[in-house]
Amino acid sequence: MTISCSNTSFYLNKIEIHSWSRKLFKFYFFSVKLNWCPSVTLSKGLIAVMLSKKRLILSRIKLNRIYWRWFSLKSSAGEIEIPFSNGTVLKLSTGRYARFADGACVARLGDTSILSTVVSKAKQSTASFLPLVVDYRQKAAAAGRIPTNFLRRELGPTEREILTSRLIDRSLRPLFPHNYNYDTQIACNMMAVDATNPPEAIAINAASAALALSDVPWNGPVGAVRLGQIDNEVIINPTRKDLESSTLNLVVAAASGKLVVMLEGHAQDILQQDLLKAIKLGAKEAQLIVRGIEKLAKDHGKKKREYLIPQPPPQTVIDSIHTLSSMKIREILSDASHDKMSRDNAISELRQTVLNQLRDESTQAIDLQECFNANLRQIFRDMIFETDTRCDGRHLDDLRNISCEVSLYPPLHGSALFQRGQTQVLCTVAFDSPDSALKMDTLTMLTSGIKEKSFFLHYEFPAYATGEVGRGGGGAGRREAGHGALAERGLLPVVPLQPYALRLTAEVLESNGSSSMASVCGGSLALLDAGVPLASPAAGVAIGLVSRYNATGQMEDYRILTDLLGIEDYMGDMDFKIAGTKKGITALQADVKIPGLPLKVVMESIQKACDAKSKIIDIMNQCIDKPRQSPKENMPVIEEMQVEAHKRSKLLGVGGFNLKKLYVDTGVQVTPIDETKYSVFAPSQAAMDEARARISTWLSAERTPELEFGAIYKAKVVEVKDIGVLVTLYSGMAPALVHNTQLDHRKISHPSVLGLDIGSEIQVKYFGRDPVSGQARLSRKVLTSPPPGVVRKLDKD
Repeated sequence: MTISCSNTSFYLNKIEIHSWSRKLFKFYFFSVKLNWCPSVTLSKGLIAVMLSKKRLILSRIKLNRIYWRWFSLKSSAGEIEIPFSNGTVLKLSTGRYARFADGACVARLGDTSILSTVVSKAKQSTASFLPLVVDYRQKAAAAGRIPTNFLRRELGPTEREILTSRLIDRSLRPLFPHNYNYDTQIACNMMAVDATNPPEAIAINAASAALALSDVPWNGPVGAVRLGQIDNEVIINPTRKDLESSTLNLVVAAASGKLVVMLEGHAQDILQQDLLKAIKLGAKEAQLIVRGIEKLAKDHGKKKREYLIPQPPPQTVIDSIHTLSSMKIREILSDASHDKMSRDNAISELRQTVLNQLRDESTQAIDLQECFNANLRQIFRDMIFETDTRCDGRHLDDLRNISCEVSLYPPLHGSALFQRGQTQVLCTVAFDSPDSALKMDTLTMLTSGIKEKSFFLHYEFPAYATGEVGRGGGGAGRREAGHGALAERGLLPVVPLQPYALRLTAEVLESNGSSSMASVCGGSLALLDAGVPLASPAAGVAIGLVSRYNATGQMEDYRILTDLLGIEDYMGDMDFKIAGTKKGITALQADVKIPGLPLKVVMESIQKACDAKSKIIDIMNQCIDKPRQSPKENMPVIEEMQVEAHKRSKLLGVGGFNLKKLYVDTGVQVTPIDETKYSVFAPSQAAMDEARARISTWLSAERTPELEFGAIYKAKVVEVKDIGVLVTLYSGMAPALVHNTQLDHRKISHPSVLGLDIGSEIQVKYFGRDPVSGQARLSRKVLTSPPPGVVRKLDKD
C-alpha cells in the first residue's frame, strides 16, 4: 500500500470482505482527521477516498472484478430548523434512520413526521426515460389506529396515497438530469400524524431533502408550501381546521430563484388576482426551505455520483438523419389537414424509411430512432417560434372546434357529450340514496376531515380512446385517479349540497389532449341536464409551453399554447390545467417538464387560461345554460315522514320484515333520522307512490296484540297441510304453522286424523318467536295428555 500525504494523522482500521468465490480479502483504510487526503491505492484493489467536512466516504471498491458499494463510515446525524414567516417551523433531520439508503430524511411540521428515502440502482436502465417510482404510504399506527380491514394491516394504496405520490413525483421529476436513466425509487412513510398539519407538502420537502442529501444526481432542491385564504388573507401552512373555512387549498413547489416546479390546488371560485398573490407568496416561502436543504446537504450530504452518459451517434449519422428527414418533417407538421392518427402515421412511416436507409451504419437502431425523435422535437418547437402557428393550423391562443350535446339517453338522470377537437368525453349523472355516499378510510378522515363524499366523479380512460389494445376491466390506474380527482375538484365548488348521493362518470371516448378538462366541461353540462342547480357553469382548459434557453441556462424566449394538443403536450415543456367559472378558478394543476417556470410565465398562462375558459363557457351555454326545470320521470324522490313512536313496530314489521320487503319490491329505502322521523328515498315517483300506499296500510292496521310467553290462546285453523296446520290467533295475523309433531303426542302423518279442518278452533301454547324466521312458535301437544303406557311382557308364556 502506498500513501502520499502531508501533515495528516491517520487511524488504521481493518475491513474484511468476502467475495462470491468465498475468498477472504483483507486490507486497511485510514480515517482522516483533517480536511484533505489523496486517494489511497491498494495492491489488490482500489479504494477511492473522498473527504468533505472531516468525514470519510468510501465510494467504490473493486476487488478481482467485483464492485462493492460502500457508505460513509462517519456520517453524523444532522438537523436543521426552517422557520416560516408566520412562525411555524419545519424540521429536517438525517443520519438516524435508513442509513443503507442512498439518502434519507425525516421532515416534521408540528407533530406530523414523514420519513423519505431514496435508492437508485448503479446499473443503467434500458429505458430511454427516467424510471422513477414514488410510493407514499399512510400508516395507521402513525395515528394510533389499527386498520379496520379483515387482515388488520395496510393493503393496497388508497386514492389519497396515489394522489400524494403523483404530487411528489411531479415536484421532483423535472430536476433530474435528462440523460439520467437509472431505476430510482422514493419511498415516503408516515411516521406520525397529528390530525392538524396535512402531510402532503411535508412529504415533498422530505423527499427533496433526501435527494439533496443522497449521491443521486439531481438539480434540486425544491421547497413545497401549502397555502390557504381566509377573509382575503393568504395563510401559510394552514391547519386542517383552517382549511375547513379557507377558500383556497394550494400547494406550491419551487426551486431556487423562485422557479415554480409544481402547482396543485382547488378553490371556492377564487378570483384570479388572489390566486396570483398566493402563488407569489408560496414561491417566496419555498426559498426558505430551499436554502435550509442546501445548508443541510452541504454539511451532511454525499458527493453526487458519476454516471455513464450514453454517447451520441457519430456526427455524420446525425447529419444524415437531418438531411433525410428535416424537410419531410416540416411538410408533415405544416399540413393542417392532418388529424392525430394521420399525422402519427405519416411520421412513423418517415421514421421507418429513414432508419431503413441508415441500416447499414454501425449505429444501433435504437440510437438512430432517438436521434430522429430529437430532430422531430426540435423542428416541431422551432416551427412554433418561427410562425406562431401550430401543427393543426391554429394560432397560439385559438381553441379547437367545440360541440356539445345533452339528454343522449332517456333512462339516464343526466347525460352530455362534449367534443373538443379530437377529444370526446361522455358524462353521465346518477342519483342514489344518501347511504350510497363514498365512505373514506380512517386515515383519510383523520388527515382531511372528510368522512364521506356525497358528490364524486369517476374518470375512465379505456385503451380504445387512443386506438390501442389494452386489458378490459380492472380498477382505475394512477393516471385515472389523478385526472378524476382534478376534474372532481373543478366541479365541486359549483355543486350545491344535495339530499342525494351524486355520482358523475366521465368516460373518454377519444383523446387528443386535455381529456380531464373536457371532463369538467362535459360534467357541467350533464349536471345541468340532470336538473342540478349549479352555482355557475364550469369549464377547463390546458395551457402548454415551448421555451428556449441560452447558454447560461436562462429562459430567453417562450410561446404559450392555449388548448393543448396531445403532440404539443409530448413535445412541449408544460401541461397547465385550469378549471373554473367565468368569475374565478376552482382547480388547477401544473405539470412542468423543465427545471422550473419563472413567475412571469405562470402569470401569463393563468391569464390565457381564464380568457379561454370564458369562451368555452359561452359555447356551452348555447347548448344548455340553466338546470332542467321539468324533472324526468325516472328522477329519484326523497321525502321525510313522521311516524309516532307507538306505531314504529307497525312500520318496521317483525325483524324489519316490512322495510326489507319494501326495498326488494320497489327499491324504496327508509332510513331513520331520529325517534319519530324517517327519510324515504324512492328511485322514481311511481315507486314513491306505491311505497306511500303500503306504509299507510301498515300504519292504519290494528295494533298487534302482545303475546305472553307460556300463555294459552285459542287458535283458528286457516289452512291444512300435510306437515301441519296454519293457524291465526287474531285477525290480521300472519298464519303460523303448528307442525304435526306439535299437534299430538302420537305420531301422525296428516292433521285430518285428529279431525282438524279449515275453521276448526284449537288451543295452543305460545313459546315466543323463532330467532331466525321471526315466526310464532305454537304447540297443541303440551296441552294434551299423553296416551297411557302399554305394558309389555318379557316372558314368552
